[in-house]
Amino acid sequence: MVCMEHLTEAEEHVAELVWEHGTLSSSELVSLCAESQGWKKSTTYTILKRLENKEILKNNKGKVVPLVSREEYQSEQGCRFIDDSFGGSLPGFLTAFTRKRRLSPAEIREIQNLIETFEEDV
Repeated sequence: MVCMEHLTEAEEHVAELVWEHGTLSSSELVSLCAESQGWKKSTTYTILKRLENKEILKNNKGKVVPLVSREEYQSEQGCRFIDDSFGGSLPGFLTAFTRKRRLSPAEIREIQNLIETFEEDV
């Protein structure tokens, strides 16, 4: 996967609209942004162009389509955070995380199931 740049708050808002609604016409996107953010058409198009340059969305003949899914973007950002903040150590992240927040029994079971799934794949 290509290393994705972090999105600004405005860029993330536009991407979220496309991820939520699926393929939109550019005029529909402009309307949604005007309604939710009070943006002018030019603002929406400027942000859309930035998202195209970052290869997150594509405006193809007036149809705005996602190039990556929300899950792909979130996964990339999560990995980048762990790499930058914990030297790539997931156990280091979990140790720091659980110092301030206890895991519920359901979360512990979910993590154990993930580990078991990954062990089966190795």
